Amino acid sequence: MNFTLRIKNIFKSIKNSFKRFPITIGVSTTLVIMLIILSEKGLQLAQNSRETFQRINMVIALGIPLSLCIKLIYQKRKVFNRSHEILGYILGATILIIYYLLLLKDFGMISMIRYIGVSLFLYLAFAYIPWIRKKGGYEFYIIKLFSSFFVTAIYSFVLYLGTSAIYFTINQLFNANIPGKYFYYTFLIIAGIFAPSLFLARIPEIDEDCNKYEYPKPLKVLLLYIVIPLITVYSAILYAYFLKIIVTQSWPQGLVSHLVLWYSVLSVAVIFFITPILDKNRWAYRFKFWFSKLILPILIMMFISIGIRIKAYGVTENRYFVIILGLWVLGIMLYFAFSKKLNNIIIPISLSIIALISVFGPLSSFSISKLSQNNRLESILAKNYMLEDEKISKAPKDISTEDKEEISEILRYFENNHSLENIKYLPKDFEIEDMNMVFGFPYMEKNLYEYNFFYYYSERRGGAIEVKEYDYFLESYGIAGRSEIQDNIIASYNERNYNFRIEEKDNLIYETNLRKYALDILEKNKDAGMKGNNKIDADKMTFIDENDKVKIKFFINSMDGERRSSIEDTVLRNVDYYVLIKIK
Repeated sequence: MNFTLRIKNIFKSIKNSFKRFPITIGVSTTLVIMLIILSEKGLQLAQNSRETFQRINMVIALGIPLSLCIKLIYQKRKVFNRSHEILGYILGATILIIYYLLLLKDFGMISMIRYIGVSLFLYLAFAYIPWIRKKGGYEFYIIKLFSSFFVTAIYSFVLYLGTSAIYFTINQLFNANIPGKYFYYTFLIIAGIFAPSLFLARIPEIDEDCNKYEYPKPLKVLLLYIVIPLITVYSAILYAYFLKIIVTQSWPQGLVSHLVLWYSVLSVAVIFFITPILDKNRWAYRFKFWFSKLILPILIMMFISIGIRIKAYGVTENRYFVIILGLWVLGIMLYFAFSKKLNNIIIPISLSIIALISVFGPLSSFSISKLSQNNRLESILAKNYMLEDEKISKAPKDISTEDKEEISEILRYFENNHSLENIKYLPKDFEIEDMNMVFGFPYMEKNLYEYNFFYYYSERRGGAIEVKEYDYFLESYGIAGRSEIQDNIIASYNERNYNFRIEEKDNLIYETNLRKYALDILEKNKDAGMKGNNKIDADKMTFIDENDKVKIKFFINSMDGERRSSIEDTVLRNVDYYVLIKIK
């Protein structure tokens, strides 16, 4: 097949995808347009308006898999009714609006986890809706989807590289000065319009018989002779570690849970993909037969590991997801081990249900975590006789430092991830600053490390700045090195030692060090940092200084570094700021 014919086939496929999935491609195109508008107008918008724009874009992105699911549901119907499909899209749009108004009010932890869970559910539903009530060939259908995805990714990557090379060449040869934002916009158009159109064009039709597909030889070689041997070696290492902890009776904590979990999920995917060749390949059959049983002790080790953490610190969202995903893997492995005939559509269906359960309802990660942490707090308070008539009393003098730290950690968890109002026994309108008055001791943070990282930013960042009474406005990036602000007047900033200087005819007329301002912010807001609050009032990050030559006003936008045991030892990494200068 010659090059011209291939190009024609690609465009023909894209044209067919527009006919088959017009709403989905329309939604993805709308998202691209909205992202370009946000890029163009974002800096001119207030913080709240920009965040609203971003949340709208997130909901539009959610509309892509939702519209696909609606289309596939109606394509699957034997009697195709156009009016019913339109009603389905209207219902879908209504659901998205309700989701935006009720469930995506901010970018907090709950909103983001729930968004990921809903997205995962919709994309998984897209993968199994066409095969509900169908027999056989599901693995071939998924292989077809994956191969289409990778082919689309390669085509899109090459197209983007080629387009970028054209921009670069024009810039170099004709001094066209094509702005860098056009590289970003080109990426959006290719990733948001071209790629979805090409991918959707390669999705098998609902009535297509996938059993006629031949198993891809490259995939067979990859799984049987590369991935499975690696998984086998990895399993042997985990078993050796398992035997070690039995001998030493030192049960694992922390990282081992994640190491086992992701290796187990990968193994589920491998067995899924080799299912079509189990009857034809002895090595594939043996791997499925033995591995699905031998992994069970390793999974038990993982549950013991995470159980130790939960017993000590209670359930949090992260631990909840480790447990629920581990239980899903355990269930699937038992299914592989004891089911005589596999119907692997159960894998994405069960995972999609778990994705929804984990972010909605009384069994969600949020509900279980809040319940667990409340019980943990109640246990500590009761142990120290700090509960009287369901009210908190001040701690006794002999309360341990560890219990003070644990109580503080629980309060911080609720403030960062949920709300202090979700804690039982707390008085109304309680704030962390009230701990001494309510609990009898101030907030205490566990000193887990010799030092820890910090990052603060001003609430004004990205907003308007009043410049009256001043002559010049500069930003830190613009004066790295030396910048002439007036004839014979030079402003300079040394990023290594944070020294800011103004010279007139080589005479120093002003000098200061921004490190002292940064450390002042760090010292005055250390309580906010301990509570995970990185946003600081703009006034607290604004400083004015002057002498007989100049008047200076610094606006610290953000700063980061490593907090040490003493404020003087703090390591400052970056300081981003604006400065207003008035020459007297």
